[in-house]
Amino acid sequence: MASLSTSDLAVVLCHGSYHTPAPYMPLIDALKAAGIDACCPQLPTSDLKKLNVGDANNPDFDRGPPEGGYPQGQEDADTILSVLSPLVKQGKRVLMIGHSSGGWVATEAARPELQATRRRDQGLTGGVIGILYIGAFVIPIGESIHGFFQPKDGSFMVPPFLDFHPTAAEKWIATLTASPVLRTKLSNNAYAALPCAYLILEEDMALPKEYQEGMVALQAQKTGDFTLYRCPSGHSPHLSWKDGTVQVIQDFIKKVEV
Repeated sequence: MASLSTSDLAVVLCHGSYHTPAPYMPLIDALKAAGIDACCPQLPTSDLKKLNVGDANNPDFDRGPPEGGYPQGQEDADTILSVLSPLVKQGKRVLMIGHSSGGWVATEAARPELQATRRRDQGLTGGVIGILYIGAFVIPIGESIHGFFQPKDGSFMVPPFLDFHPTAAEKWIATLTASPVLRTKLSNNAYAALPCAYLILEEDMALPKEYQEGMVALQAQKTGDFTLYRCPSGHSPHLSWKDGTVQVIQDFIKKVEV
């Protein structure tokens, strides 16, 4: 295994629903300080400018959907690909990170042609080296986030991640946006092709650790074990456990270097 070199490393972070990149900037800045290029693009499904709410500074959530419908998972994946593809072409080794619903996006965007092992077999450098899920959705192939959490008997439940729990940080609450119901089905089986890790958030009230552990166990039965990490954090370790999150990222990168 090659020694760790940060010169050609990059992290692409897929944020959760209702978020802008703003709360992730402390983590992005910490990664850059550690020599790892990092970015967190705004996803369309949480972009008030794309949700027909009028003035984004004074949104009207009673409006109907925008012309053509609300953005969905494919638009999110395309946004990530617009950043990921150039990094790979530059020869960057890229770790995908998905937080909350961003887990679906990270998995969908880590396409075979961008994976480091496949590129290496073709004599090319760079590529996606793995996926780290942080309190994130591990959705089976052929399922959507919405469909995965709904009972199969046709009844309806409010998924735990939609049962809102405020944080104490008013600064970051002010950056929360909105999101449509996420119905796009996952089509890319990156679980089977890439090393995967999961940071379990022990104090998460938005997506309880039991849900996190259950999703990992379900997928591991199909495609192999995840590298597991744990932290004493709620749903936002990028804010409350930033240094520890950086250490987890660095450790996983060492495990998956190609």
